Amino acid sequence: MTIDHAPDDDVLSAPSPDVDLDTAQALARRHFGIAGELSRLSGERDRNFHVRTACGAEYVLKFAHPAEDARIADFQTQALLHVARVDPDLPVQRVLRTRDGLPQATLNVDDPLAPVAQTGAPGSTRVLRLFSYLPGLPWPAAERSVAQQHNLARMLARLDIALRDFRHPAGDMHLPWDIQRADAVEPLLGAIADPDRRALAARSLARFIDHAKPALPGLRTQPIHNDMNIHNVLVAPDAHDTIAGILDFGDMVHAPLIDDLAVAAAYQLTPSADPVAAIAGFVAAYHAVNPLDATEVDVLFDLMMARMVMVVAIGGWRAARYPENADYILRNNAISWQRLIACDAVPRATAQRVLRAACNLS
Repeated sequence: MTIDHAPDDDVLSAPSPDVDLDTAQALARRHFGIAGELSRLSGERDRNFHVRTACGAEYVLKFAHPAEDARIADFQTQALLHVARVDPDLPVQRVLRTRDGLPQATLNVDDPLAPVAQTGAPGSTRVLRLFSYLPGLPWPAAERSVAQQHNLARMLARLDIALRDFRHPAGDMHLPWDIQRADAVEPLLGAIADPDRRALAARSLARFIDHAKPALPGLRTQPIHNDMNIHNVLVAPDAHDTIAGILDFGDMVHAPLIDDLAVAAAYQLTPSADPVAAIAGFVAAYHAVNPLDATEVDVLFDLMMARMVMVVAIGGWRAARYPENADYILRNNAISWQRLIACDAVPRATAQRVLRAACNLS
């Protein structure tokens, strides 16, 4: 079976035009007044650069995908500005303003320096932003501990509380990686070559369709980070239990609050004989800071499995389409399959009982 398009998403379907280093340096000087040594950073949709100035200051320069509505970049930018106001101690990147005092610059296709001309679409634009660079050790390189895991859960809970009253028009748009729309990846399951894995993904997605999706309209909603995977977390180099940075607000959505915990918990699962016990403490640590109710906890495990199906389905499809970026796209796929196998063996009632008990919910 051949899949030509990712469901409802040009940003995931269309390649992101490259930006060469000279162009990136020129645009950084023009719009932000900074000059320095640039090096490339990885990214799923955006083109990202690390900037180090002569005086040692460090920044992240980010070119949004030109197929992405400019309002989505503004959604993420305004969220960071909001978090800086309401909880300034949260370790998130800070927004650096342009020379005109704006939180982002808009590059037009008519500008000879603008790296959007490849799209060929008249009037195309591309958003350019500059952020502070957060120092720290990437979570995958750190020593693991229960305290570290629980600290991340508490940090995510604080972030969700900080975003609780934030609103933006782009929050109502259809955005990538939104678990509310997990069933949209169903056509991609046909591209999974292994029949056992294809059946596993279908069963896991059925849990979402049959149980979680009908419950979502009744749950509280707000803007959420939506991508608290281990590659988006930094820890203190000399104290690995301390969360030093939360990165990448690029997958933000306005969605049920429990979706944010589901995404984060999915990446904390160990493919063991008892995957629910492996994340019960993580869920309890989040609940202690930002209390959940029983209806949210009851669909949490279904949402976690739906997220993992999205990872393997979208990731596999995109890696085949863009082999030059396959290593980055597939960085979570192998472990996601192992986690799905472990979760498939857990009855829903068991998951609900264990997670309710962890949160002291009747």
